Order: sequence, then structure tokens, then C-alpha cells
Amino acid sequence: MNLYNKYLLPKLIDWTCKQKPNRLQRQKIVPLAHGNVLEIGVGSGLNLPFYDNEKVKHLIAIDPSLEVWKQNNNDPKILGLQFDFLRAYADNLPIENNAIDTVVTTYTMCSIKNLEQTFIELRRVLKPSGKLLFCEHGKAPDKNIQKWQNRINPLWRRLGGGCNLNRDIPDIINKNGFIIPDLHTMYIPGWKPASFNFWGTAYLK
Repeated sequence: MNLYNKYLLPKLIDWTCKQKPNRLQRQKIVPLAHGNVLEIGVGSGLNLPFYDNEKVKHLIAIDPSLEVWKQNNNDPKILGLQFDFLRAYADNLPIENNAIDTVVTTYTMCSIKNLEQTFIELRRVLKPSGKLLFCEHGKAPDKNIQKWQNRINPLWRRLGGGCNLNRDIPDIINKNGFIIPDLHTMYIPGWKPASFNFWGTAYLK
């Protein structure tokens, strides 16, 4: 790991994800989590204040980066959450089968390398009645913006910790064993190649 990835990148990711438009998006889905909850890519814990501690029985949060997690300023105990942080990758979850009621991902699928294996893992750990709450950025509907996303993406991915601008998130979810009955989309304020958002609830097929 070079100095940029270890010291500067975690601060840049934390600063970017703290911006008001992103925070408002998180507030739309995180409070819907209930039961045993798994958050994929907890980062610096920006979702923690939005969990409803009366609905969440146990929150397991995973992230491969301790450097990003160290930016966390939210104490789960103060927030009334039964909480465990695990340093782990989404494509190899240290969690039992059919143990999770809700999976939460916010601005995470853009940077997961092995999405197909990750969804195999999500299907494994979710209960049959479980759900996936997601809020992600990705492929814009406008052809001109798509062109810029595709042009910039190779450099963006290298500088942004593996983040991809041009992933079609709903298509990925649908092709990996889930259905999305309530998909929402819009551009949030910000740089257009990185600001088209998808959010909603997905269920196992």
C-alpha cells in the first residue's frame, strides 16, 4: 500500500462522503434497516447515526480498510447500537448462512472488485425474507454524461480507491438474484459524472 492510499485517500473518501447531498441520500434508506443488519463497506461510519436503534437488533459492519474506519467519529454504543466491526471483504463474509435480515450498502458497489461473488455471499447470508437497502452512484441516463464517465473512469478508478463511475447498479442487482420493486433515481447536486444516484430496496428472487 503506497502513502497516498494509506494516508491521503481515506481522508478524501471521508470528506467526499460527508457532503450534504450524500448525507441526505443515506437518510432515505438507512432508517429502514431492521433486525440483524449487515453493512457492507462501513467506511468511516457515516451511516451509524441514521440507524433506528429500536428496530436494529444487531449491526455488523464490514470494511477492508482500517485506515478509513479510523476516521469514524460516531460511537455505536452512544447511539444505542449493538455493534461489531469486522475487517473483511464483501466477497468472503465471515457470517453464518441465513443470519441477516437487512443488508445495507451506500456508495460501496462502485468499488467492489468481485461483484458476482459478493452477491453470492449476500444471497447466502440473507434470510429468505431478507432485503438489500442500497444507495449508489453509477451510470448516468444521458449519453453525453456516459461518454465522460467512460473516458474518465480508468484514471478515476486508480485515484479513487477502485471507485467506478459507470456501473449500471440496478442491472447488476437484477442479474445477481434480486428484484427491485421500488427503484428511485436522480442526479444529486455535484459533478454530474459522479452524481447520478440509484436507491431502493431489493429482495431475493
